[in-house]
Amino acid sequence: MALNCGFVGIAGSGKTTLFNSLSKGQTGASQVTGRTNLGQIEVPDHRLDALARIVKPAKVVPTTVEIVDIPGLIKGGSKIKGGNQFLADIRQCDAIIHVIRCFDDDTVPHAEGSVNPSRDKEIIDLELITSDLETVEKKRERLAKVASVGDKDAKRGGEVLSELIEHFENGEPARTFGIKDTDRKYLDDCFLLTVKPVIYVCNVDESSAVSGNDHVKAVEPAIRAENCEMLVIAALAEAEISSLDTEEDRKEFLQDLGLEEPAVNKLIRAAYNTLKLNTFFTVGPKEVRAWTIREGTHAPRAASVIHSDMERGFIRAEVMKSADFLELGSEHACKQAGKFNIEGKNYTVQDGDIFHVRFNV
Repeated sequence: MALNCGFVGIAGSGKTTLFNSLSKGQTGASQVTGRTNLGQIEVPDHRLDALARIVKPAKVVPTTVEIVDIPGLIKGGSKIKGGNQFLADIRQCDAIIHVIRCFDDDTVPHAEGSVNPSRDKEIIDLELITSDLETVEKKRERLAKVASVGDKDAKRGGEVLSELIEHFENGEPARTFGIKDTDRKYLDDCFLLTVKPVIYVCNVDESSAVSGNDHVKAVEPAIRAENCEMLVIAALAEAEISSLDTEEDRKEFLQDLGLEEPAVNKLIRAAYNTLKLNTFFTVGPKEVRAWTIREGTHAPRAASVIHSDMERGFIRAEVMKSADFLELGSEHACKQAGKFNIEGKNYTVQDGDIFHVRFNV
């Protein structure tokens, strides 16, 4: 499965700079009426590299994350030309990466005239909530017509949507709306924007890359109240790091900043944690490859990520833990040590599994 993350933020937040540093692209700054930019990140995984060193395959294939740089927004931007595309692009994303400007720079003008991360966050939140509010109000009107002729299910649906509308009017996103599992069916066809998980990125100046700054402290309580992931990243510094030619130079630059790893590693971990994703591996002389699945995925469904025929004709899975393989050095050694298991259709694939499917179609 391809994970898709959309970058949103107020125009001038540094969103496109961060996008370019991650995708190693040369995209120009997106404006409200600008185009959406697409990129792809290879997911760094030390286990994949270690497996490849042992197996020495012809090819090594990491799993990837698709990223979307959605044009920067200003207050009321979703209502002007290009705004509908902004909302449509977010609708296609699995997760939102909301970049908030937390740096002062007179050479980068702010659309609102001043740096105020709490206000900027509220602007984006309000644009998305307003769109969802319109969607839910239209559905409530449709259900009211059905409920008027005695349909009890439609009546209950209207009640749930009315509660959600009140939630929106209080400035709260759908993801913080408490709802019974039995009532979720009333929202499933709404495709709400604010139900999507959000990772907040506080974009700071280089000197604040390690500890943040007063702007970060100002917006942090609002982010923590949503129980969302928050990262502090210096996008401009990350862009300089990604432009360096050698891994040695990049490591030296990171050390000079007091950082242990580039922003891409932190963002991907946050995305996997937020979306509850796992990685499994296939290992052989032709290819060592990483694959992404949701937590709780059973073996046949995981097999379908490799090829749909494997799910249709699934017989069994042969499973090793990558940690055992790396410690013991081979499949044969795992078998000898009792670390090689045959699993059926009800097996839940775990993060780090080495997975081989037996199937027949």
